[in-house]
Amino acid sequence: MGTTEHELKSPVRKLVVFFQNSRDQWKAKHHELKTRLKIEQNQVRAVEKSRENWRQRAELAEREQARLAQEIASLKKSLTTRLPQTFN
Repeated sequence: MGTTEHELKSPVRKLVVFFQNSRDQWKAKHHELKTRLKIEQNQVRAVEKSRENWRQRAELAEREQARLAQEIASLKKSLTTRLPQTFN
C-alpha cells in the first residue's frame, strides 16, 4: 500500500524540500536542547559540589564549637576548684 506520485497532492520536489527543512529544524532544536541539558547538568554538579563543601565546613565548625565549649567548661571547672584555694 505504498503511496505513488499520483496519489500525492503536492509535488514531490516540494515535499522533499519540506521534509529536509523539517529535519533540519528538528536537528537544530535537538542540538539546542542538548546544549541546554549539558549546561543544566554542569550547574547541578557545581551546586552539589558547593553544597558538599558547605556541609563539610559546617560539620567542621560544629566540631570546633563543641571542642571549644568543652574547653570552656573544663576551664570554668578548674577555675572554680582553684578559687577557694587562693582565698585561704
